[in-house]
Amino acid sequence: MMDAIRYLVVNGIKWRAMPSDFPPWPRVYAFFARWRDAGLVAELHDRLRDAVRVAEGRDQEPTAAIVDSQSVKADAIVALTSRGFDASKKVNGRKRHLLTDTLGLLLNVLVTPASTTDRDTARILLPTARGRFGRLARVWADGGYTGHLVDWSATQLGVVLDIVRRGDDTRGFEVLPRRWVVERSFAWCLRSRRLVRDYERSIDTSEAVILWSMIMLMSRRLTVQHPQRLAPAATWAA
Repeated sequence: MMDAIRYLVVNGIKWRAMPSDFPPWPRVYAFFARWRDAGLVAELHDRLRDAVRVAEGRDQEPTAAIVDSQSVKADAIVALTSRGFDASKKVNGRKRHLLTDTLGLLLNVLVTPASTTDRDTARILLPTARGRFGRLARVWADGGYTGHLVDWSATQLGVVLDIVRRGDDTRGFEVLPRRWVVERSFAWCLRSRRLVRDYERSIDTSEAVILWSMIMLMSRRLTVQHPQRLAPAATWAA
């Protein structure tokens, strides 16, 4: 079942185009939906993230994070109620908001209509992350998070929101301190063809696909770093 979901996420196929080597697509989708609704995919993701952080010599609980958003076009099956128009990026679709640690690993994800502002979404992302990670003390962000949000995060959450700005005379691409980490995380996600556009009817499915993409990345990283620590296949299947 997991291999079938990984195949779908990586190759960007339709559910009905599931190869015959895998179980029938309705059974695979039922497994996907059950894990999504029960929070099992999020739990698997979080356990792998903790394992990667420990393997990199970090504490399981981060003290700093980076937040950013990415607007992507939505497929025609996406309803008008869950899509919008990002005027600055000229994109009609949805917006992915990622909060990552300093390694680029996902701490929280939120998918909204593309018309939702970064500041409004940060009021949801930051309190949730602060409740889960009690040691979180600093978050880096771009200019879209300026304004009252900086004072609000400091007074209400005890989190320093550090705005990393581009130079006024800068043109084209520029690697900015700290912000490049979350930009790389977006690039990691776009390696999964299912995430090149938003093809999901529901927002929670969009978030689950992002988690599956990061699960594959982290499992590969752990396999390369510590192949002798991997449990036998029978153990995982059980």
